[in-house]
Amino acid sequence: MEKDINKLKSEYLSKEVELISYGRYGIAMIIFPTQGDSCHDAENIGFVHTLKDYINSGRVKVYSVSSVNLQSWLDSNKTDEERSRRHYEYNRFLEEELVPYIYETCGGPVPMMTMGAAIGSYHAANTFFRRPDIFMGTIALSGFYDIRKLTKGFFDENCYFNSPVDYLPNLNDNYWMSYLLNRKHIYLASGSGRYETPEQTKSFSDILNAKGIRHRCDLWDTKWDHDSKTWNEQLKHITNSFL
Repeated sequence: MEKDINKLKSEYLSKEVELISYGRYGIAMIIFPTQGDSCHDAENIGFVHTLKDYINSGRVKVYSVSSVNLQSWLDSNKTDEERSRRHYEYNRFLEEELVPYIYETCGGPVPMMTMGAAIGSYHAANTFFRRPDIFMGTIALSGFYDIRKLTKGFFDENCYFNSPVDYLPNLNDNYWMSYLLNRKHIYLASGSGRYETPEQTKSFSDILNAKGIRHRCDLWDTKWDHDSKTWNEQLKHITNSFL
């Protein structure tokens, strides 16, 4: 398996962002960390191994990226407004710097998906639903979809536009809805065991159903806990259904 570790200079974040790619060809799958900010998480948690056959056969190319804004929300030395601004800057990095970088390293525009578990699920879903014109779908495992889980009650306009449970129910713009209504690869999943909160996945699924957005929502039983074993089995189950 081809593995490349790179640092992408971001003008929006005013820093270099470390990212790792696995493979050479295929659908570009951006994977966000399950905890912390490290781009090594996708390999450490087992996702790269789970996807290795697809990576080696050229069906998927994984890009594991740092989630720079998470530590910002946890930084007690920053004001709420500064934390929110950092999240905005991270969005700009993803959409205007990472996406062109992926196109460049893949030799041109390629289909792209987002993927993540736990807090990475929030990043994956939010990134997709903000820009369904760029991404073909998302795989969101054991997640939450309300930014208030990060902001501790702070909620400004930028938070609203980064909180899928808030902006999706009010989204009626024909341009954006046309993309969402035609996407076929939106996958939500959660276990029901220890430390899982399947009600958050079910509630988010209800919002998508109300908007007529096609998706698959799998709620696994109580033997599936909030851990890497669950997430890798769910990832395997989902990717086997369409790759």
